[in-house]
Amino acid sequence: MKIKQEVNDLVKRSLDRHLRLAVTGLSRAGKTAFITSLVNQLLNSSTQENLPLFEPSRNKQLLGAKRIPQTNLMVPRFDYDIAIEQLHSAPPRWPEPTKDVSEIRLAIRFKPKKGARRLLKSTSTLYLDIVDYPGEWLLDLPLLDMSFEQWSQNQMELLKGDKAGSQLRSQLAKEWLVKLNHFNCFDTANENRVAELSKAYTQYLHDCKDSGLHWVQPGRFVLPGELEGAPVLQFFPVELEVDEHGKPTKEIKRDSAYAMLRSRFNEYKKKIVKAFYQEHFATFDRQIVLVDCLQPLNSGHDSFMDMSGAINQLMQSFKYGRNSILKRLFSAKIDKVLFAATKADHVTPDQHVNLVSLLQQLVHEAWQHVSYEGIDMECMSLASIQATMPGFASVGDTTLQAIKGTTLEEETMTLFPGEVPPKLPQQEYWQKQGFEFYQFRPLKIPHDQALPHIRMDKALQFLLGDKLR
Repeated sequence: MKIKQEVNDLVKRSLDRHLRLAVTGLSRAGKTAFITSLVNQLLNSSTQENLPLFEPSRNKQLLGAKRIPQTNLMVPRFDYDIAIEQLHSAPPRWPEPTKDVSEIRLAIRFKPKKGARRLLKSTSTLYLDIVDYPGEWLLDLPLLDMSFEQWSQNQMELLKGDKAGSQLRSQLAKEWLVKLNHFNCFDTANENRVAELSKAYTQYLHDCKDSGLHWVQPGRFVLPGELEGAPVLQFFPVELEVDEHGKPTKEIKRDSAYAMLRSRFNEYKKKIVKAFYQEHFATFDRQIVLVDCLQPLNSGHDSFMDMSGAINQLMQSFKYGRNSILKRLFSAKIDKVLFAATKADHVTPDQHVNLVSLLQQLVHEAWQHVSYEGIDMECMSLASIQATMPGFASVGDTTLQAIKGTTLEEETMTLFPGEVPPKLPQQEYWQKQGFEFYQFRPLKIPHDQALPHIRMDKALQFLLGDKLR
């Protein structure tokens, strides 16, 4: 059965009828909301004209879409129904965020206008697999090129270095560092002691994440999924002297705690990081990277720059290259990347240009790498599910653009949140900044209407438009 399915997928790839879309981003960037909206827009495309910038919809080529069973039976299904139920609850609630990998498959029926498909038949179908997974898991991919000694050294330098967030990390790591100072990794291994220190290290990573920092490693420690409590998630970095080859200067006994930590680190790389990469990343065709630029602006310089570094590390982990049909048969590679600044409805429309400019600055290093590989790419701002309405507010004799919505605390507000800086802000920006980000709940919408959005049609055009011609 599995061989038959693989043959079917291979045939669909050869006819350019199969696309796997990776939805990537760090915590709270809006991955679940994006997938829910994407599915909702396509399912409603046959009855509602809600996608004017999506060419197949505008030209009446798009006949409709339906959900079909996914082919990978070992991956949990993305629960679209529960997400929609939460959005339609009273009051509306945002869907629960990603905690594990999930997948959903759509069959999109359309009338081809070009190529061999138009000559062979009047309609065609594109099978779209959308894969959702925690962005923190991506931060583990650099571990594949590291030894336990190198990783330990990097983590310790992160606490003591001059990088953004180092001072905050040192404060958050105090409890764990105190316990680590009383731990001799060359003693005989004691599983309970290792588990205790691992728990303290994991709590430190959670504290980093809760404080607005994004670079947490290993990522599975904060979002373990089905591995919670497993010994493979019980290790931590240690401080030790190494020679010029990066090897410990002291003899490591096979029954020592150090040997246990190193063994678990290597097992983590092999059984979790590498296995996850081979199973999922090697099959992606298109990628969208969702970035929440607004919350880090509220959190401060360290949070914002830490997010920038995390995104660039995340992007280096993907394979890129021009994706011809023949190459897709044997070695799938990403051929389009979309960088999207989310929550565009949380600022006034006149700030959307600045939001895109800020995003371009934020992903500049990754953008250069993608550009060098000749990949199609674009930057845009969007709101997957609209939570506010634009309007105006009067301040004295001045009329300003404003947004109106209901906060998560059920307070209705009309406000101008402030100006989004068009470039990466310097340290002094946070000393005098006038930007104030509020979180709003989704708008109330009837069950028979597609979810309101900003530029989801533009995102669909970039990601899918060329496959529906």
